[in-house]
Amino acid sequence: MAVDISPNNDGGVLKEILKEGVGEETPAPGSKVKVHYTGTLLDGTKFDSSKDRGEPFEFELGEGRVIKAWDIGVATMKKGEVAILTCDSEYAYGKSGSPPTIPPDATLKFEVEVLDWAGEDLSPNKDASIQRFKIVAGNKDEGCPNDGALVQIHLVGKYNDKIFEERDVTFNLGEGEDQGIVEGVEAALAKFRVGEKSRLVIKSKFAYKKTGNKEFNIPPDADLEYIIEMKSFEKLADVWTMEPATIIEQAKISKEKSTNYFKAGKYHLAIKMSRKIVEYLESDSEFDEKLKPERDQLLLSAHLNLGLFYLKINDNFEAKNACTKALAIDSSNEKALFRRGQALLALSQPEEAKKDFEMVTKIEPSNTAAVKQIAACRELIQKNRAQEKKLYANMFEKMAKADKQKEEEFLRRQPDVMQGTLGEWGQEERPGGRDATAFEKENPNILMLNANGTDEFKNM
Repeated sequence: MAVDISPNNDGGVLKEILKEGVGEETPAPGSKVKVHYTGTLLDGTKFDSSKDRGEPFEFELGEGRVIKAWDIGVATMKKGEVAILTCDSEYAYGKSGSPPTIPPDATLKFEVEVLDWAGEDLSPNKDASIQRFKIVAGNKDEGCPNDGALVQIHLVGKYNDKIFEERDVTFNLGEGEDQGIVEGVEAALAKFRVGEKSRLVIKSKFAYKKTGNKEFNIPPDADLEYIIEMKSFEKLADVWTMEPATIIEQAKISKEKSTNYFKAGKYHLAIKMSRKIVEYLESDSEFDEKLKPERDQLLLSAHLNLGLFYLKINDNFEAKNACTKALAIDSSNEKALFRRGQALLALSQPEEAKKDFEMVTKIEPSNTAAVKQIAACRELIQKNRAQEKKLYANMFEKMAKADKQKEEEFLRRQPDVMQGTLGEWGQEERPGGRDATAFEKENPNILMLNANGTDEFKNM
């Protein structure tokens, strides 16, 4: 029996189930659905079939990629379900039809089988590591929260179908780590709307990774599931809409946060806040003469802190870059030189590091830490030179040995003509050390040595 499933109950989309599906879940908007289908006109004329092609058809549900009737009808179907969708032309190809197979104002019938579906892929690399299955659609009019927006959500976390946490939480988007929000949830929230309720399936690399979570008895490499409801959010103003004085104030707020996160050992959040300071202060806003000194000092401080924070997480390349940017503002800054020296030393560049530490001692001769680092640089330089010397010595020895082996091999392959037999003279066989003449070589038996060692001819 066909049921009217059109939004306005106008009979535009009728559904008749031929085979029941499994479970209770139906695909959510944004899901990538895989189906088989056969389309016919009312008189039974077949105009298209995925089964005839031997290949299922895939599409993103609710994105307008198919006719309206499909977005409506398939959203009501379970996995394995087979149904007939009778689609009025208003929900199909309308007055124009789809020549030459579908005439204008045509009512169509589709036999559709839902094979499977995957959630909407929200992962950065589109590898399905963060999937969203919408339960309740949100309000499209208010858009989505931006980075730094104050969000209020209700969260239910599940592992192996068991709830391990349920709570209301309010935080600034981008700082969820401070409230125990896993990376995958925070990434997904940037696509949520007010009133939306969705199920998230999150792979371990965007959850508790290889460490797991002892508090919740979650083992390493565990995939998680969350039900998230976006109750409200308040967007953070875009920097290009802010007045210069407001930008300065926002930078100060971020600086205070970065300091607190650093003290708490939350280095990644400290880095994020310091990068936000740089984003604010390097915007295209025009800072007047009154604000510019404060702006420059805040920017210098942000780069100096980034150098320190990156050193803490052993990202020495970024630490070096941050300190170089600080030195572009203040070329004789003692902290920037010292921290860049540390980064360069960790990057196995002792010669360059030594220059920075020496500059520190010129600025502040009593800086004993820099003196010790100079000694460490010299030690590493000497060690590197000794290793290089040994490496080159071994290399040349191997090359000489290889050349000698080639020469010996060459000589072994030559014909053996210097055995010193009678009549086959070499220079060492001739008195006085001279070579045999051509005549002597042709007549080896006519030449003999006399008693006093001189050559004489035999009588013919």
